[in-house]
Amino acid sequence: METALKITGLDVRYGPVRAILGVDLTAVKGGVTALLGANGAGKTSTVMAIAGARRISGGSVSIFDEDMTGATPDAIVRAGVAISPEGRRVFAALSVEENLILAGSVVTDAAVAAERKRAMMERFPILGERRKQLAGLLSGGEQQMLAVARALMSGPRLLLMDEPSLGLAPQMVDTIFGLVEELRGEGISILLVEQNATLALDVADHAVLLANGAVAAAGKPADLKNDKLLQAAYLAA
Repeated sequence: METALKITGLDVRYGPVRAILGVDLTAVKGGVTALLGANGAGKTSTVMAIAGARRISGGSVSIFDEDMTGATPDAIVRAGVAISPEGRRVFAALSVEENLILAGSVVTDAAVAAERKRAMMERFPILGERRKQLAGLLSGGEQQMLAVARALMSGPRLLLMDEPSLGLAPQMVDTIFGLVEELRGEGISILLVEQNATLALDVADHAVLLANGAVAAAGKPADLKNDKLLQAAYLAA
């Protein structure tokens, strides 16, 4: 089984506090792995550690069978990883087009970057229509599209999606999950952190449940739907 991501014994600290405690996680190449858990379980800390944006204090990170433990964020990007972060974090004072151009600056071939920008405008027509509009003036759903498009500008093989449906209207949530399935169909491996556990489990090939910074359960999505801890964190609410 080929893996896009394998983390072993991952530890992350915030000062003296261990936020992540020996997490083991594997994301299968070409599949969707759902990373679930209640607020404060350690999901975003795990994602940021994978992306190189949070220093790890123990364990290892392997991306497409290459040891990337302790690598810088730019090295992680060059290894084929991109992130669509929690809260979208678009550059509000820049236009839609400028956000994409900035994201494309990691691509060494200008012609490739220009073609990817064109492809993003085509894939997300609303971004093409509003290419000159400031990103901060877009709706939440439009900003989420821009966040994903910006991540795709680097041509990732592994996409980290952190709470992509958070705060979106139901129709836009459906659009985002449809996009997840499209990207998987294109061969992009996805680690999906998601507050909507039901939808995440429906789209995932594998799922991992975090609780208090540690793995509480992992396995087939259908099996995790019946996990009592998962139901307590999400489904019973």
